[in-house]
Amino acid sequence: MDIIHLLPDSIANQIAAGEVIQRPSSVVKELVENSIDAGASKIQVIIKDGGSTLIQVIDDGKGMSETDARIAFERHATSKIKAAEDLFSLRTMGFRGEALASIAAIAHVELKTCRPEDEVGTLISIAGSEVKSQTSVSTPVGSNFSIKNLFFNVPARRKFLKTTGTELKHIITDFQRIALVYPEIEFVLYHNDTVIYELPVSNYRQRILNVFGKNLNSQLLEIREGNDLIKIHGFVGKPELGRKQGALSYFFVNGRYMNHPYFHRAIIQAYDKMLPSDTKPNYFIYFEINPASIDVNVHPTKTEIKFENESAIWSILMASVKEVLGKFNMLPPLSFDNEVEMINNFVPTKEPITPPKVNLNPDYNPFKTSGQSSSNYNKPSVLDWEKLYEGFERKNVDTNVVPSNATTEEQYIQSSINHEDEVKNIELFQFRKKYIVTSSESGIMLIDQHRAHLRILYEENVAKITNKKGSSQALLFPEVLEIEPADVPIFREMENDLHYLGFELSDFGKNSFQISAVPSNLEGISPVTAIEQMIDAQKNKVLDVKTDVHEMIALSLAKSMAIKSGQALNNEEMSLLFNKLFITSCPNYAPDGKSIIATVGNDEIEKKFK
Repeated sequence: MDIIHLLPDSIANQIAAGEVIQRPSSVVKELVENSIDAGASKIQVIIKDGGSTLIQVIDDGKGMSETDARIAFERHATSKIKAAEDLFSLRTMGFRGEALASIAAIAHVELKTCRPEDEVGTLISIAGSEVKSQTSVSTPVGSNFSIKNLFFNVPARRKFLKTTGTELKHIITDFQRIALVYPEIEFVLYHNDTVIYELPVSNYRQRILNVFGKNLNSQLLEIREGNDLIKIHGFVGKPELGRKQGALSYFFVNGRYMNHPYFHRAIIQAYDKMLPSDTKPNYFIYFEINPASIDVNVHPTKTEIKFENESAIWSILMASVKEVLGKFNMLPPLSFDNEVEMINNFVPTKEPITPPKVNLNPDYNPFKTSGQSSSNYNKPSVLDWEKLYEGFERKNVDTNVVPSNATTEEQYIQSSINHEDEVKNIELFQFRKKYIVTSSESGIMLIDQHRAHLRILYEENVAKITNKKGSSQALLFPEVLEIEPADVPIFREMENDLHYLGFELSDFGKNSFQISAVPSNLEGISPVTAIEQMIDAQKNKVLDVKTDVHEMIALSLAKSMAIKSGQALNNEEMSLLFNKLFITSCPNYAPDGKSIIATVGNDEIEKKFK
């Protein structure tokens, strides 16, 4: 009996959709690219609930005929390729004819389209690859795609969609990548009836500023290079404004975003010794190259691209970036003008030069102590070694307060904290401006001051958010926080928690917010910087499903406020930190799981002297 058979088209399309349509952002990317290929001058993207409920893309392109509208949803239906040779001269975004067939296989799709020469347009409805209806309709020139109930017939895929905020973040990322490379097209992005982006026709620099904020303008250095092999243009950021997280790193080739780690290393090498090892520069690099020398068909999403002459392009790219950094005085110049001038201006005096006199004391003895004659220098002096331990051991503490079964430093300290008068007698000192050191019955205890403060602040912030009772202090001069349009939805999700922490914010218009009050213990850090760091942490977070958003906000603010390694502490500050640490829920570990306390046991100390 034969066991091999052909899959039905509907099932085959669902399987193929798993490669092309991974999440709502994949739908947005495919439909917007089709609109660009259709010659649209304005593209509107309307999203609801992160794309799970509705994805609508409206353009004013050339539209489709009644027949084209129907066949466009068939697998491998394309207007871009007629022969195999066409694969080597592609300058369009989509070309394989998989997108619409894949989308129609896993969603409810409605298309309205009309050409300039048509009196009426076409309306076609499809669900799960099955055409439900096709009629004539009055509609503007262009195409209007509505994608509803994504993955309605693939519940396993729908179940694994992330939160609305996460899916929106992916949509915004793909939207930005397309908008950055087509400044001649007007783009608008809505989410739940709120405008996120409204990008007018502009040039490349202005489009970057419209997407990421006008504050970027002073950071961008223009790069332009060209030869027969490749043309390169774009912008690189000044080294001092690099980012540890969320660096704006973008490569585009022939109007298409690409991810290329090899070329990224060329950029990093051009910034050699100008950036800390954990910091990345901002850059927006656009390549124009003969399509025959690249292969964009490596990956279904077409973000991985192979180049025929990668090594040569790598060298050109690195040299171009180095040149522009040097041109704008970002590289330290090698100049000997000052030294030459000093030599030329040196005029020897007529007075004789005499060497300095050195007075020697023939009776000096480095081994002699006060009240001791030089003849006794061979006799070892009696030194007061006990002074080295002054303030180190805990004094006047009744060791009976420690339970008989106590074997750890935590039990020892916790028992002491129950007696307020005894806590004050615990002697502490700071080692290398990084650790707080004290003695215990089992040895020496070292406490990482930064991690200890991080644990304390984290639990205080969580309590403020949970109890909705954060204390504030008003700012004498309110500050203005400007947020990138893509970050506004993230900020809105955090807004209530920020209020509970003690921030008072009011809408200032155009993605700006006025900060009139801050948490009462926020010292030594700008409130604008603190909120920006929290937004970055929220954007780049890698959390398991059990991690609460409130905890992430509490932790990111604690990281901004915690004392750093290298900060000197007086006795009062050390005692306060010490006492607060051991009343937290978990004094041994910081919120990120790193150890706060380390001990050197008595036995280990004794071994050092054997």
